[in-house]
Amino acid sequence: MEKATQVRPKAIIVGLIRDRAREAEALEDLEELRRLVEDAGADVVAVVTQVRRTPDPGFYLGQGKVRELAGMVSASGAELVVLDDSLRPVQVKNLEDALNVKILDRIQLILDIFARRARSREGQLQVELAQLQYLLPRLTGRGVELSRLGGGIGTRGPGETLLEMKQRQIRARIAHIRRELAAIETHRQALHAERQEKGLPVLALVGYTNAGKTTLFNRLTQADAPAQDQLFTTLDPLVRKVRLNDLGEVLVSDTVGFIRKLPPSLVAAFRATLDEVYSAWALIHVIDITSPRMETEVQTVRAVLRQMRVDDKPILWVFNKIDKNTDPLRIHEARAMCPEAIFLSARTGEGLDRLVEAMARTLRSYWQRYRFRIPYAHARDLQWFYKAGRILVREDREDGVYLEAEVPPWLVGRMKAYQLEPSPVSSTETAEVIASSTS
Repeated sequence: MEKATQVRPKAIIVGLIRDRAREAEALEDLEELRRLVEDAGADVVAVVTQVRRTPDPGFYLGQGKVRELAGMVSASGAELVVLDDSLRPVQVKNLEDALNVKILDRIQLILDIFARRARSREGQLQVELAQLQYLLPRLTGRGVELSRLGGGIGTRGPGETLLEMKQRQIRARIAHIRRELAAIETHRQALHAERQEKGLPVLALVGYTNAGKTTLFNRLTQADAPAQDQLFTTLDPLVRKVRLNDLGEVLVSDTVGFIRKLPPSLVAAFRATLDEVYSAWALIHVIDITSPRMETEVQTVRAVLRQMRVDDKPILWVFNKIDKNTDPLRIHEARAMCPEAIFLSARTGEGLDRLVEAMARTLRSYWQRYRFRIPYAHARDLQWFYKAGRILVREDREDGVYLEAEVPPWLVGRMKAYQLEPSPVSSTETAEVIASSTS
Protein backbone atom coordinates (compact mmCIF):
# COMPACT_ATOMS: atom_id res chain seq x y z
CA MET A 1 0.00 0.00 0.00
CA GLU A 2 1.43 3.34 -1.01
CA LYS A 3 2.17 5.84 1.71
CA ALA A 4 -0.11 8.88 1.53
CA THR A 5 1.63 12.10 0.54
CA GLN A 6 1.68 14.58 3.40
CA VAL A 7 -0.33 17.69 2.58
CA ARG A 8 1.58 20.89 3.30
CA PRO A 9 -0.38 23.67 4.98
CA LYS A 10 -1.11 26.85 3.02
CA ALA A 11 0.29 30.14 4.29
CA ILE A 12 -0.05 33.83 3.54
CA ILE A 13 2.88 36.10 4.34
CA VAL A 14 2.41 39.73 5.30
CA GLY A 15 4.74 42.70 5.60
CA LEU A 16 4.79 46.49 5.82
CA ILE A 17 6.48 48.87 3.40
CA ARG A 18 7.45 51.65 5.78
CA ASP A 19 9.19 53.82 3.21
CA ARG A 20 8.53 53.90 -0.53
CA ALA A 21 12.21 54.71 -1.07
CA ARG A 22 13.11 51.35 0.53
CA GLU A 23 10.32 49.31 -1.05
CA ALA A 24 12.77 47.01 -2.85
CA GLU A 25 14.44 46.15 0.46
CA ALA A 26 11.07 45.41 2.07
CA LEU A 27 10.16 43.09 -0.81
CA GLU A 28 13.52 41.31 -0.40
CA ASP A 29 12.66 40.73 3.25
CA LEU A 30 9.35 39.19 2.21
CA GLU A 31 11.06 36.96 -0.33
CA GLU A 32 13.34 35.73 2.44
CA LEU A 33 10.29 35.18 4.66
CA ARG A 34 8.78 33.09 1.86
CA ARG A 35 11.90 30.91 1.89
CA LEU A 36 11.69 30.54 5.66
CA VAL A 37 8.02 29.51 5.49
CA GLU A 38 8.70 26.98 2.74
CA ASP A 39 11.67 25.53 4.64
CA ALA A 40 9.42 25.22 7.68
CA GLY A 41 7.07 22.99 5.65
CA ALA A 42 4.28 25.24 4.32
CA ASP A 43 3.34 26.53 0.86
CA VAL A 44 2.98 30.28 0.39
CA VAL A 45 -0.21 31.00 -1.54
CA ALA A 46 -0.22 34.80 -1.29
CA VAL A 47 1.92 37.78 -0.31
CA VAL A 48 0.25 40.81 1.26
CA THR A 49 1.86 44.22 1.72
CA GLN A 50 0.67 47.54 3.09
CA VAL A 51 2.38 50.90 2.80
CA ARG A 52 2.39 52.10 6.38
CA ARG A 53 5.11 53.94 8.32
CA THR A 54 4.31 52.29 11.67
CA PRO A 55 2.33 49.13 12.54
CA ASP A 56 -1.19 49.51 13.87
CA PRO A 57 -0.93 48.99 17.66
CA GLY A 58 -3.91 46.67 17.73
CA PHE A 59 -3.81 44.73 14.46
CA TYR A 60 -0.38 45.49 12.90
CA LEU A 61 -2.29 46.22 9.66
CA GLY A 62 -4.99 48.81 9.09
CA GLN A 63 -8.61 47.72 9.52
CA GLY A 64 -9.29 47.76 5.78
CA LYS A 65 -6.27 45.60 5.04
CA VAL A 66 -7.31 43.16 7.79
CA ARG A 67 -10.71 42.74 6.11
CA GLU A 68 -8.99 42.24 2.75
CA LEU A 69 -6.68 39.65 4.32
CA ALA A 70 -9.67 37.84 5.85
CA GLY A 71 -11.17 37.50 2.39
CA MET A 72 -7.90 36.10 1.02
CA VAL A 73 -7.68 33.59 3.86
CA SER A 74 -11.23 32.38 3.16
CA ALA A 75 -10.74 32.19 -0.60
CA SER A 76 -7.37 30.41 -0.50
CA GLY A 77 -8.03 28.05 2.39
CA ALA A 78 -4.91 29.28 4.14
CA GLU A 79 -4.32 27.84 7.60
CA LEU A 80 -1.47 30.12 8.61
CA VAL A 81 -0.58 33.82 8.37
CA VAL A 82 3.05 34.80 8.95
CA LEU A 83 4.06 38.42 9.54
CA ASP A 84 7.53 39.78 8.79
CA ASP A 85 7.99 41.48 12.16
CA SER A 86 7.83 40.76 15.86
CA LEU A 87 4.24 41.07 17.06
CA ARG A 88 2.84 42.20 20.39
CA PRO A 89 0.55 39.75 22.22
CA VAL A 90 -2.54 41.92 21.61
CA GLN A 91 -1.78 42.04 17.88
CA VAL A 92 -1.57 38.25 17.70
CA LYS A 93 -4.84 37.82 19.60
CA ASN A 94 -6.73 40.41 17.54
CA LEU A 95 -5.51 38.95 14.24
CA GLU A 96 -6.40 35.41 15.33
CA ASP A 97 -9.91 36.57 16.27
CA ALA A 98 -10.33 38.47 12.99
CA LEU A 99 -8.89 35.82 10.66
CA ASN A 100 -9.64 32.60 12.57
CA VAL A 101 -6.26 31.08 11.63
CA LYS A 102 -2.93 30.60 13.36
CA ILE A 103 -0.74 33.72 13.46
CA LEU A 104 3.06 33.57 13.55
CA ASP A 105 5.63 36.33 13.47
CA ARG A 106 9.15 36.13 12.03
CA ILE A 107 10.83 35.30 15.35
CA GLN A 108 8.45 32.43 16.13
CA LEU A 109 9.01 31.03 12.66
CA ILE A 110 12.81 31.12 12.98
CA LEU A 111 12.64 29.52 16.41
CA ASP A 112 10.41 26.77 15.01
CA ILE A 113 13.01 26.04 12.30
CA PHE A 114 15.75 26.03 14.95
CA ALA A 115 13.76 23.55 17.03
CA ARG A 116 13.42 21.19 14.06
CA ARG A 117 17.12 21.25 13.17
CA ALA A 118 19.03 21.40 16.43
CA ARG A 119 20.68 18.03 17.00
CA SER A 120 22.97 18.38 20.01
CA ARG A 121 21.64 18.56 23.54
CA GLU A 122 23.04 22.06 23.95
CA GLY A 123 21.50 23.28 20.71
CA GLN A 124 18.11 21.90 21.69
CA LEU A 125 18.31 23.51 25.12
CA GLN A 126 19.32 26.87 23.68
CA VAL A 127 16.40 26.85 21.27
CA GLU A 128 13.93 25.81 23.98
CA LEU A 129 15.23 28.58 26.23
CA ALA A 130 14.76 31.15 23.46
CA GLN A 131 11.23 29.88 22.81
CA LEU A 132 10.24 30.04 26.47
CA GLN A 133 11.75 33.50 26.93
CA TYR A 134 9.78 34.67 23.91
CA LEU A 135 6.57 33.04 25.15
CA LEU A 136 6.61 34.17 28.79
CA PRO A 137 5.77 37.89 28.34
CA ARG A 138 3.17 36.94 25.75
CA LEU A 139 1.17 34.92 28.26
CA THR A 140 0.19 38.10 30.11
CA GLY A 141 -2.40 39.13 27.56
CA ARG A 142 -4.21 35.81 27.87
CA GLY A 143 -5.44 36.35 31.43
CA VAL A 144 -8.80 37.72 30.32
CA GLU A 145 -9.20 34.90 27.84
CA LEU A 146 -8.52 32.26 30.48
CA SER A 147 -10.71 33.97 33.08
CA ARG A 148 -13.76 33.19 30.96
CA LEU A 149 -13.53 29.69 32.45
CA GLY A 150 -15.10 30.93 35.68
CA GLY A 151 -15.36 33.70 38.26
CA GLY A 152 -17.19 36.97 37.97
CA ILE A 153 -17.01 40.69 38.59
CA GLY A 154 -14.92 41.43 41.66
CA THR A 155 -13.35 37.97 41.78
CA ARG A 156 -10.11 36.66 40.42
CA GLY A 157 -11.55 33.49 38.97
CA PRO A 158 -9.61 30.32 38.12
CA GLY A 159 -8.42 31.77 34.82
CA GLU A 160 -5.96 34.10 36.50
CA THR A 161 -4.74 31.24 38.67
CA LEU A 162 -4.16 29.08 35.59
CA LEU A 163 -2.16 31.90 34.03
CA GLU A 164 0.02 32.27 37.10
CA MET A 165 0.53 28.51 37.27
CA LYS A 166 1.64 28.47 33.64
CA GLN A 167 4.03 31.35 34.23
CA ARG A 168 5.57 29.61 37.23
CA GLN A 169 6.02 26.41 35.23
CA ILE A 170 7.78 28.30 32.44
CA ARG A 171 10.04 30.19 34.86
CA ALA A 172 10.96 26.92 36.57
CA ARG A 173 11.77 25.32 33.24
CA ILE A 174 13.88 28.35 32.21
CA ALA A 175 15.86 28.09 35.46
CA HIS A 176 16.41 24.35 34.91
CA ILE A 177 17.60 24.89 31.33
CA ARG A 178 20.00 27.60 32.45
CA ARG A 179 21.54 25.23 35.01
CA GLU A 180 21.99 22.54 32.35
CA LEU A 181 23.52 25.02 29.94
CA ALA A 182 25.89 26.30 32.63
CA ALA A 183 27.19 22.75 33.13
CA ILE A 184 27.64 22.31 29.37
CA GLU A 185 29.37 25.69 29.20
CA THR A 186 31.85 24.60 31.88
CA HIS A 187 32.66 21.48 29.90
CA ARG A 188 33.07 23.43 26.66
CA GLN A 189 35.37 25.96 28.32
CA ALA A 190 37.52 23.06 29.50
CA LEU A 191 37.74 21.84 25.90
CA HIS A 192 38.68 25.33 24.75
CA ALA A 193 41.40 25.51 27.40
CA GLU A 194 42.74 22.14 26.27
CA ARG A 195 42.74 23.37 22.68
CA GLN A 196 44.65 26.47 23.78
CA GLU A 197 47.21 24.31 25.55
CA LYS A 198 47.80 22.37 22.37
CA GLY A 199 48.33 25.63 20.52
CA LEU A 200 46.04 24.86 17.60
CA PRO A 201 44.90 27.99 15.71
CA VAL A 202 41.18 28.26 14.98
CA LEU A 203 39.49 29.68 11.88
CA ALA A 204 35.71 30.10 11.91
CA LEU A 205 33.46 30.07 8.87
CA VAL A 206 30.81 32.79 9.03
CA GLY A 207 28.29 34.06 6.54
CA TYR A 208 24.68 34.50 5.60
CA THR A 209 22.49 31.45 5.88
CA ASN A 210 22.71 29.12 2.85
CA ALA A 211 25.95 30.71 1.59
CA GLY A 212 27.60 27.29 1.37
CA LYS A 213 29.62 27.30 4.60
CA THR A 214 29.02 23.65 5.43
CA THR A 215 29.89 22.52 1.90
CA LEU A 216 33.15 24.48 2.19
CA PHE A 217 33.72 23.04 5.66
CA ASN A 218 33.36 19.53 4.26
CA ARG A 219 35.68 20.32 1.37
CA LEU A 220 38.39 21.74 3.66
CA THR A 221 38.20 19.08 6.36
CA GLN A 222 37.09 16.00 4.41
CA ALA A 223 34.09 15.81 6.74
CA ASP A 224 30.58 14.72 5.81
CA ALA A 225 28.46 17.20 7.75
CA PRO A 226 24.91 17.55 6.36
CA ALA A 227 24.88 20.29 3.71
CA GLN A 228 21.55 21.10 2.06
CA ASP A 229 20.04 23.90 0.02
CA GLN A 230 17.99 25.22 2.91
CA LEU A 231 18.22 27.83 5.63
CA PHE A 232 19.81 27.05 9.00
CA THR A 233 21.15 23.60 8.15
CA THR A 234 23.92 24.07 10.73
CA LEU A 235 22.83 24.90 14.28
CA ASP A 236 25.32 22.86 16.28
CA PRO A 237 29.07 23.49 16.47
CA LEU A 238 31.26 21.57 14.02
CA VAL A 239 35.04 21.62 14.46
CA ARG A 240 37.60 19.61 12.48
CA LYS A 241 41.36 19.62 11.92
CA VAL A 242 43.06 20.76 8.71
CA ARG A 243 46.76 20.56 7.85
CA LEU A 244 48.14 23.78 6.40
CA ASN A 245 51.54 23.18 4.85
CA ASP A 246 54.37 24.01 7.29
CA LEU A 247 51.93 25.48 9.84
CA GLY A 248 50.81 21.99 10.75
CA GLU A 249 47.33 21.33 12.06
CA VAL A 250 44.73 24.05 12.54
CA LEU A 251 41.08 23.87 13.49
CA VAL A 252 38.23 24.99 11.24
CA SER A 253 34.75 25.52 12.70
CA ASP A 254 31.41 25.78 10.94
CA THR A 255 28.80 28.15 12.40
CA VAL A 256 25.13 28.96 12.03
CA GLY A 257 24.20 31.27 9.19
CA PHE A 258 23.13 34.82 9.93
CA ILE A 259 19.93 36.40 8.69
CA ARG A 260 18.33 39.82 8.48
CA LYS A 261 16.01 41.14 11.19
CA LEU A 262 17.67 38.92 13.77
CA PRO A 263 16.84 40.41 17.18
CA PRO A 264 19.58 40.41 19.87
CA SER A 265 17.46 38.04 21.98
CA LEU A 266 17.86 35.34 19.34
CA VAL A 267 21.64 35.56 19.28
CA ALA A 268 21.60 33.54 22.51
CA ALA A 269 20.16 30.63 20.55
CA PHE A 270 23.37 30.65 18.48
CA ARG A 271 25.65 30.51 21.49
CA ALA A 272 27.02 27.01 20.98
CA THR A 273 28.29 27.82 17.49
CA LEU A 274 29.07 31.49 18.03
CA ASP A 275 31.51 30.64 20.82
CA GLU A 276 33.72 29.33 18.04
CA VAL A 277 33.66 32.78 16.45
CA TYR A 278 34.82 34.40 19.68
CA SER A 279 37.74 31.97 20.08
CA ALA A 280 38.80 32.06 16.42
CA TRP A 281 42.09 33.63 15.40
CA ALA A 282 40.57 34.66 12.07
CA LEU A 283 37.21 34.49 10.27
CA ILE A 284 36.36 33.22 6.80
CA HIS A 285 33.36 35.17 5.51
CA VAL A 286 31.60 32.97 2.95
CA ILE A 287 29.40 34.86 0.47
CA ASP A 288 26.97 33.44 -2.08
CA ILE A 289 27.94 35.21 -5.31
CA THR A 290 24.75 33.95 -6.98
CA SER A 291 22.43 35.66 -4.52
CA PRO A 292 20.53 38.64 -5.93
CA ARG A 293 20.79 40.17 -2.44
CA MET A 294 24.55 39.67 -2.14
CA GLU A 295 25.43 43.18 -0.96
CA THR A 296 22.62 43.26 1.61
CA GLU A 297 23.64 39.85 2.94
CA VAL A 298 27.25 40.97 3.29
CA GLN A 299 26.14 44.04 5.24
CA THR A 300 23.95 41.88 7.50
CA VAL A 301 26.87 39.61 8.39
CA ARG A 302 29.14 42.58 9.05
CA ALA A 303 26.48 44.12 11.31
CA VAL A 304 26.16 40.91 13.35
CA LEU A 305 29.95 40.66 13.69
CA ARG A 306 29.99 44.25 14.96
CA GLN A 307 27.20 43.40 17.38
CA MET A 308 29.31 40.49 18.63
CA ARG A 309 32.39 42.78 18.78
CA VAL A 310 34.53 40.44 16.71
CA ASP A 311 34.75 42.55 13.57
CA ASP A 312 38.34 43.51 14.46
CA LYS A 313 39.56 39.97 13.75
CA PRO A 314 41.30 39.24 10.43
CA ILE A 315 38.62 38.33 7.89
CA LEU A 316 39.08 36.41 4.65
CA TRP A 317 36.37 37.20 2.11
CA VAL A 318 35.35 34.17 0.06
CA PHE A 319 32.85 34.42 -2.80
CA ASN A 320 31.39 30.95 -3.20
CA LYS A 321 29.40 29.17 -5.94
CA ILE A 322 31.40 30.51 -8.90
CA ASP A 323 30.50 27.29 -10.70
CA LYS A 324 26.92 28.62 -10.82
CA ASN A 325 27.69 32.20 -11.79
CA THR A 326 30.35 33.36 -14.24
CA ASP A 327 28.72 36.73 -14.96
CA PRO A 328 31.65 39.16 -15.37
CA LEU A 329 29.54 42.02 -13.96
CA ARG A 330 28.86 40.09 -10.75
CA ILE A 331 32.57 39.23 -10.43
CA HIS A 332 33.38 42.91 -10.91
CA GLU A 333 30.87 43.90 -8.20
CA ALA A 334 32.40 41.38 -5.83
CA ARG A 335 35.94 42.58 -6.49
CA ALA A 336 34.80 46.16 -5.88
CA MET A 337 33.52 45.09 -2.46
CA CYS A 338 36.81 43.39 -1.59
CA PRO A 339 39.77 43.44 -4.00
CA GLU A 340 41.60 40.75 -1.98
CA ALA A 341 38.65 38.35 -2.05
CA ILE A 342 38.99 34.70 -3.01
CA PHE A 343 36.64 33.20 -5.60
CA LEU A 344 35.90 29.50 -5.37
CA SER A 345 33.39 26.71 -5.66
CA ALA A 346 33.03 24.67 -2.51
CA ARG A 347 31.05 22.11 -4.51
CA THR A 348 33.73 21.43 -7.15
CA GLY A 349 36.86 22.50 -5.24
CA GLU A 350 37.85 25.13 -7.81
CA GLY A 351 39.90 27.87 -6.13
CA LEU A 352 40.28 25.95 -2.86
CA ASP A 353 44.09 26.05 -3.09
CA ARG A 354 44.00 29.87 -3.04
CA LEU A 355 41.90 29.81 0.11
CA VAL A 356 44.29 27.39 1.84
CA GLU A 357 47.21 29.66 0.95
CA ALA A 358 45.35 32.69 2.30
CA MET A 359 44.48 30.85 5.52
CA ALA A 360 48.15 30.01 6.09
CA ARG A 361 49.22 33.55 5.25
CA THR A 362 46.68 35.04 7.65
CA LEU A 363 47.68 32.79 10.52
CA ARG A 364 51.34 33.45 9.81
CA SER A 365 50.71 37.18 10.23
CA TYR A 366 49.83 36.48 13.86
CA TRP A 367 53.28 35.11 14.48
CA GLN A 368 56.33 37.19 15.37
CA ARG A 369 59.99 36.46 15.90
CA TYR A 370 61.36 36.31 19.42
CA ARG A 371 64.59 35.11 21.02
CA PHE A 372 64.45 32.73 23.95
CA ARG A 373 66.80 30.95 26.33
CA ILE A 374 65.40 27.74 27.78
CA PRO A 375 67.38 26.34 30.73
CA TYR A 376 68.09 22.63 30.47
CA ALA A 377 66.08 22.12 33.65
CA HIS A 378 63.02 23.23 31.64
CA ALA A 379 63.96 21.50 28.40
CA ARG A 380 60.54 19.86 28.27
CA ASP A 381 59.12 23.24 27.23
CA LEU A 382 61.04 23.01 23.97
CA GLN A 383 58.24 20.79 22.68
CA TRP A 384 55.92 23.83 22.52
CA PHE A 385 58.21 25.62 20.09
CA TYR A 386 58.33 22.57 17.85
CA LYS A 387 54.59 21.89 18.07
CA ALA A 388 53.19 25.39 17.81
CA GLY A 389 56.05 27.56 16.55
CA ARG A 390 58.67 27.65 13.83
CA ILE A 391 62.29 27.48 14.98
CA LEU A 392 64.62 29.54 12.80
CA VAL A 393 67.85 29.23 14.80
CA ARG A 394 68.80 26.86 17.62
CA GLU A 395 72.06 26.92 19.57
CA ASP A 396 72.80 24.63 22.52
CA ARG A 397 75.05 26.39 25.06
CA GLU A 398 76.27 25.62 28.53
CA ASP A 399 73.47 27.52 30.24
CA GLY A 400 70.62 26.37 28.03
CA VAL A 401 69.11 26.23 24.57
CA TYR A 402 69.01 29.54 22.65
CA LEU A 403 66.30 29.91 20.07
CA GLU A 404 65.12 32.41 17.54
CA ALA A 405 61.61 31.36 16.62
CA GLU A 406 58.37 32.54 15.05
CA VAL A 407 55.59 31.93 17.56
CA PRO A 408 51.87 32.72 17.90
CA PRO A 409 50.69 35.28 20.50
CA TRP A 410 49.48 32.74 23.06
CA LEU A 411 52.88 31.02 23.08
CA VAL A 412 54.64 34.34 23.66
CA GLY A 413 52.70 34.73 26.88
CA ARG A 414 53.29 31.17 27.92
CA MET A 415 57.07 31.42 27.36
CA LYS A 416 57.51 34.99 28.60
CA ALA A 417 59.97 33.95 31.32
CA TYR A 418 62.38 32.65 28.67
CA GLN A 419 62.40 35.75 26.42
CA LEU A 420 65.74 37.49 25.85
CA GLU A 421 64.11 40.69 24.53
CA PRO A 422 60.84 42.28 25.58
CA SER A 423 59.84 43.05 21.97
CA PRO A 424 59.75 41.03 18.75
CA VAL A 425 62.87 40.64 16.65
CA SER A 426 62.86 42.81 13.54
CA SER A 427 62.66 40.87 10.31
CA THR A 428 65.83 42.66 9.17
CA GLU A 429 67.85 41.30 12.05
CA THR A 430 69.88 38.16 11.42
CA ALA A 431 70.61 35.03 13.31
CA GLU A 432 74.12 36.23 14.12
CA VAL A 433 72.67 38.33 16.94
CA ILE A 434 71.81 35.18 18.79
CA ALA A 435 75.34 33.88 18.43
CA SER A 436 76.72 37.03 20.02
CA SER A 437 74.35 36.85 23.02
CA THR A 438 75.81 36.10 26.40
CA SER A 439 74.17 34.59 29.38
